[in-house]
Amino acid sequence: MKKYMSYMNDNADESPLYLFDRAFAEKTNIDIAAAPHSKEAAYWSPTCFGDDLFSVLGDHRPDCRWMIMGPKRSGSTFHKDPNATSAWNAVLTGSKYWLMFPAGPGIEPPPGVIVSEDQSEITSPLSIAEYMLTFHELARQTPGCKEGICYSGEVLHVPSGWFHLVLNLEDSLALTQNFVPRKKLPDVLGFLRDQRSEVSGFKEDVCDQAYELFVERLREQHPELLEQGLVELENKTKKGRGKWEQLTKGDEKDEVTGGFSFGFGGDDDDADIP
Repeated sequence: MKKYMSYMNDNADESPLYLFDRAFAEKTNIDIAAAPHSKEAAYWSPTCFGDDLFSVLGDHRPDCRWMIMGPKRSGSTFHKDPNATSAWNAVLTGSKYWLMFPAGPGIEPPPGVIVSEDQSEITSPLSIAEYMLTFHELARQTPGCKEGICYSGEVLHVPSGWFHLVLNLEDSLALTQNFVPRKKLPDVLGFLRDQRSEVSGFKEDVCDQAYELFVERLREQHPELLEQGLVELENKTKKGRGKWEQLTKGDEKDEVTGGFSFGFGGDDDDADIP
């Protein structure tokens, strides 16, 4: 840490080294299981985001929290958060510039960003500085673009699947955590099932069976949510299939669903997070 702090204070790199520590809680004896607002809690996830469904995995959940530190000019080029998760980012010191774009069927990636056909690879300019000099002005004029600056004490929500670029405007320390809200359960189920080679953060012995394990734990603890999520995933899959494929293959169910059907109500608890 002493060497890194010296580097932070005395470097002229175009893209300074950005430090991510996924084990900060264990190193500092922070009780991550303490109840929100309790005296034992050093921090807690903002309650407005609701339940984190990856919590059903217990010790098998993928990496989900990081303490992030970097000097001004450091940051992250365009990327999406892992496993189709959502995230929140709380700035503790300094300030961060965010450039964000939604993603989905029929939505083009940000200017200067190339995405492979199966969405597994994202290619963008090598550095943030390069992007700012070549594509930034065009990006700001592109429909769907969201940008802003987060200062110390502010928290940003990163929706599942959104492209985002982050630039530290000052030396910054931040806390970030990935989570699975109820509304995005079908997206996470689909990612774990259909993009197995891109699943990350799980222990090696779990990674190949992450989908099956997640379904098993949800069936034990939240069976109705699982049924609803699988039905929504099936409907999304059908929309992505061509007319000929629908006619020739019919409406066969994914074997994991077991032929479940589920009626949808107007539960506001599952509304999109602002």
